[in-house]
Amino acid sequence: MRSGARATLSRAADPRVDGLRTAVLRLRGRLAAHPGRLAEPDRAAAEEQLAALAAMAASATVEVTELRRALLLTVGALGSVSALAEPLRDLRHAIGLFGPPPVRRSI
Repeated sequence: MRSGARATLSRAADPRVDGLRTAVLRLRGRLAAHPGRLAEPDRAAAEEQLAALAAMAASATVEVTELRRALLLTVGALGSVSALAEPLRDLRHAIGLFGPPPVRRSI
């Protein structure tokens, strides 16, 4: 594991975790209520990644790389749906509070 890639958090004391949890719940709710048609693979991919983000928010260990990967896949699946732009932006902001991705070093 690269330095800075994993953070062990106290869920009760870290407002970033609450922000992540809130952003995930909000996007899940808006996705469920979205009346427009989404391609099934896109909806399934977004729901899978949101479930993974919710699980990370519920755990005491958050890996920035995994948060950013889940965000990338979620945005890839839902980014073209303008009705979901605001909750996607909120999710991006919540994940951004955990810091930048770890730097990859070449050998």
